[in-house]
Amino acid sequence: MLVNMGRPRVHDEGTAEALLDAAERIVAADGPDALSVRRVADEAGTTTRAVYSLFESKEGLLVALGNRAFEMLGSWVNRYPRTDDPAADVVNAIVDNFRRWALEHPALFRIAFQRTGELPPQLTERFRPARLKALADLVEIVSRALGLQGGLTNPAVRDATITIDALCEGLALLELRDGLPPDRAEDIWREAFVALISGMQTAPARATNPITSATSRHRADGTAAAHQATTRTSQP
Repeated sequence: MLVNMGRPRVHDEGTAEALLDAAERIVAADGPDALSVRRVADEAGTTTRAVYSLFESKEGLLVALGNRAFEMLGSWVNRYPRTDDPAADVVNAIVDNFRRWALEHPALFRIAFQRTGELPPQLTERFRPARLKALADLVEIVSRALGLQGGLTNPAVRDATITIDALCEGLALLELRDGLPPDRAEDIWREAFVALISGMQTAPARATNPITSATSRHRADGTAAAHQATTRTSQP
């Protein structure tokens, strides 16, 4: 009796990982524009057929790299142990995980956070679900640290998450271009986030985000100053 075993898989998960590793190295060295199906295949020691079979095109490779970036970030945040000090958990997760990820995977950082002008919107939209999942993981630990609920529907959580994300991206970009002293880089990250989270925690009754409050005060002061200047110039 003959048993149909089906067609063997020629290109497996190991091949896919090798191709993505190759694509990541190329983007790190020469940017997304340097990526091509032929160059990735050659770098990985396989054929263009393998690339087309697994990713369909150069664009498919870029989408897969975007997914890899956010899935890696999300998994690291989720794996980080939760303690009875949720503020320290946020700081440690960022410094130990996000910083390490950005330094070890500069190509993924570039695709995930510096994609404007390099990748067309229709491509970045295809890894949006992975980005939103990673964002949800960040929102969870930020909410826990600040004792807030409601996720992104809560303006305080939304503003805090955006502020933390901006500091993450800014420090990573500085360090990647050698803008931080190597012997102080980790301490600078840690001190910056300790100060930021502490400031958010000590906002009065945590009713509003301290950044929002500061912005409101700045606008109010500016309006008052403008009114005074207008009054002075209008006086005879």
